[in-house]
Amino acid sequence: MKTVISGANGIGLHLATLLLKDKEDVVLVDENEEKLNYLSGSFDLMTVNASPTSIQVLKDAGVQSADLFVGVNADENINITSCVLAHALGAKKTIARVDNPEYLNPHTKELLLGAGIDDVVYPEYLAGLDIESSLHTSWARMRWDVYNGTLILLGVKLRELCRILDKPLSEICGPTDPFHIVAIKRNGETIIPSGNDKLQLYDIAYFMTTKQQIPYIREIVGKETYPDVRNVIIIGGGKTSVRAAKAMQGKFKVKIIESDEKRCEELNELFDDDSTMIINGDGRDINLLTDEGIAKTQAFVALTSNSETNILACLTAKRLGVRKTVAMVENLDYVSMAENMDIGTIINKRTITASHIYQKTLKADVKDVKFMMTVDADVAEFVVAKNARVTKALVKDLKLPSDMNIGGLIRDGEGILVSGNTQILPGDRAVVFFHETMIRKMEKYFT
Repeated sequence: MKTVISGANGIGLHLATLLLKDKEDVVLVDENEEKLNYLSGSFDLMTVNASPTSIQVLKDAGVQSADLFVGVNADENINITSCVLAHALGAKKTIARVDNPEYLNPHTKELLLGAGIDDVVYPEYLAGLDIESSLHTSWARMRWDVYNGTLILLGVKLRELCRILDKPLSEICGPTDPFHIVAIKRNGETIIPSGNDKLQLYDIAYFMTTKQQIPYIREIVGKETYPDVRNVIIIGGGKTSVRAAKAMQGKFKVKIIESDEKRCEELNELFDDDSTMIINGDGRDINLLTDEGIAKTQAFVALTSNSETNILACLTAKRLGVRKTVAMVENLDYVSMAENMDIGTIINKRTITASHIYQKTLKADVKDVKFMMTVDADVAEFVVAKNARVTKALVKDLKLPSDMNIGGLIRDGEGILVSGNTQILPGDRAVVFFHETMIRKMEKYFT
């Protein structure tokens, strides 16, 4: 498969890295010569140093034979123009990064499709949804709702009050139990477990369950003392904050603290409801946080443009008694550090957006893919094709790789946890957990 990526920024580079791991043919187009020279020396890919809105440049990049053209430059106008041109030149599919929520409107997306743009990605919108989702389980580090919450994946750090430590998984999550442990993060290592594995203190365990069983999971992991989120403080008034706060409207009371007075005025025009308050000030100021009710706040979300500021602000909030913290960490070098400091949920727009685009490159019918930064594993939702390999026998007899785990199925709109005696059927949606870089190998089981 050939992919042409316009924009050698964080999203473009991360997407290129994912595709190169799969031995895919990647061409990167950007006007920054210095950046391209560095990348071409570090990665096995072709680079084109020129404007992606030039027809000749797109021809030189080979868009006429491209399976996918992706425009992820900072300027959405460049992305839209280059996608339209790439489609006209013969690219089979195009995706454009945008900054305007208007482009997410179904009617607008139809207009774009008519112009040759198959899909759009709005990184701040995707990040906002992840942030809002994470607040519904204050005691979990990660939450992923599959098929509108029919199945739930929860990542939970296990502490002293956990009741299921040091017991074989075969005893605590058998075929009739209401959850499965699909992965374990321990001392920097990711384990795709078997029945003989045991959970240990300070593991991060990944539970696949149904929405109805979330209170039970909360009880057995000893997280009843974590308060449910009602009040949220967000520091930073950028686009991600706006999309996150918009997603929270009607669910939580939100205060956005922004240091720039002019930006506060703009934010006040965007939020005219009583559930969102805009405050002009420094979100790192302890006196300000105290005055704004940090003691009665259940979640603190740091979304400034600076990763270090976000990490330090979350640590301050934890010291002031907030149990749930979320930090946007755009510098991937800081992700492990943030995790080791017990920052609850870590958000990175480039990985969220790149994974959304990456799923469009797969041959199997994949409805969603989530690449988890803090775990060397991925999770994907496959639609099982007719005559797929996984339909030929019970799960226990399929001889699946040891480093993959089918955690659950969605069948006729109902969530089903998978055991060895489960028979997978065509049309099922299978939620699969596996070590990273394996997704291409997974496809053959579901197509």
